[in-house]
Amino acid sequence: MTPQPFTRRTSEEELSDLRARLRATRWPDAPEDAGWTLGADVAYLRELAGYWADGFDWPAREAELAALPRFRVRLGGLGIHFVHARAVAPAGPALPLVLAHGWPDSFWRYTKVIPLLTDPGAHGGDPADAFDVVVPDMPGFGYSDHPPRPLDSIAVAGLWADLMTVLGYERFGAAGGDIGSGVSRFLALDHPDRVVAVHRIDAGMPVYQGDPADLAPEERAFLGAAAAWGAAEGAYAAMHRTKPQTAAVGLTDSPAGLAAWIVEKLRSWSDCGGDVERSYTKDEILTNVMLYWLTGTIGSSMRMYHANAAIPLEQHARRVEVPSGFSLFPGDLAHPPRAWLERVANVVHFRELPRGGHFAPFEEPELYVEELREFFRPYRNRPQVR
Repeated sequence: MTPQPFTRRTSEEELSDLRARLRATRWPDAPEDAGWTLGADVAYLRELAGYWADGFDWPAREAELAALPRFRVRLGGLGIHFVHARAVAPAGPALPLVLAHGWPDSFWRYTKVIPLLTDPGAHGGDPADAFDVVVPDMPGFGYSDHPPRPLDSIAVAGLWADLMTVLGYERFGAAGGDIGSGVSRFLALDHPDRVVAVHRIDAGMPVYQGDPADLAPEERAFLGAAAAWGAAEGAYAAMHRTKPQTAAVGLTDSPAGLAAWIVEKLRSWSDCGGDVERSYTKDEILTNVMLYWLTGTIGSSMRMYHANAAIPLEQHARRVEVPSGFSLFPGDLAHPPRAWLERVANVVHFRELPRGGHFAPFEEPELYVEELREFFRPYRNRPQVR
């Protein structure tokens, strides 16, 4: 139960194997001028793969990640990897904050915001807004162990509560997006005595079993828009929920295939105007993809969708009573109205931001951090550490 410092140094053999696979890729044909309309743009992926094989400096990126205070600890029979960055010269007690990522990412999602949260005084902020930041990789993601059976968001929330106990935090804040939004929600639902407040950048895809006539017009429109999005864009999620192992075979074997599966979502879900490199550099994209490639976690990460699909409906109907904040970014998948958020949570903070998307902590780190600082400010005067 004692966290151990963690670093990972990729061997030259692993990198040579990756380059050989990239150079030997059998590329599919594509209809003329298809671009991204049918999925991943093969022309862009060929360019990206060429840079991956012959220009991308993974050892340099790996060294940057190694500069973060990273650890592993045994929880629930699994090795869990996490970043634990303590506040730098806080003006008063630092608020512990656990940040929950989603798919297709890992602790990578929060790498830009960690220094801003732990040392606001060095980044134009108030030192009184400093956080102790904890960013775990969910089981089956990043450098955490692959679980022998898929875990759902409820189980992961329980692990994160245990992790905060191991780190000595009795009370803490929680924040997340995508699957991490659900994990943060269940942290607040199942551990309301410990979570001082919960911040989310989405409310997940809506689940409603009541009479639609009981909903406000904007709520009905939201449910309709979410269903339309699922019909047009949700094929990946249907695969993850039902037959993840089928896709995992090819995606674990082919780096080009893995990049296609991930990069198409980075582009589609970001506020990039159709140009993925408006939101991410090639190095940033490939760092995210490499964390999946080297750990072989694309299959285990997809299996979490299968586990979450089995969560009982009554769990979705529970209302979060812990003070809740929502910061909605225009490039994200779904845009719940405030009426819906009030239905599912005790909303004390609601804001629609001018730019950013599904990966807002990476796309717009300053905007995201300012939302966290403002939202959690009233909850700093409570005892946090045992």
